[in-house]
Amino acid sequence: MKDTFTLQQKTKLLSKLFDSGTNTEKKLQQLDMERILKISGITIPEMNLIIELQKQTKANKLFSYLGGGADEPTAE
Repeated sequence: MKDTFTLQQKTKLLSKLFDSGTNTEKKLQQLDMERILKISGITIPEMNLIIELQKQTKANKLFSYLGGGADEPTAE
């Protein structure tokens, strides 16, 4: 079962990321486990959330993910 995170949990994690200097998509993508572990007060569920944020950013769906929605497939 996939973990679901509230907007409040996502926002709290974003604050930790910003405080640690991770403030761009590029820096988010560069986070590896060693760097993640250096973030002050990081928890295991937040580590999972960071990985999910990396995936969603790479897929250009971060806003939908943060809002809890899903983009509708478009017909081409």
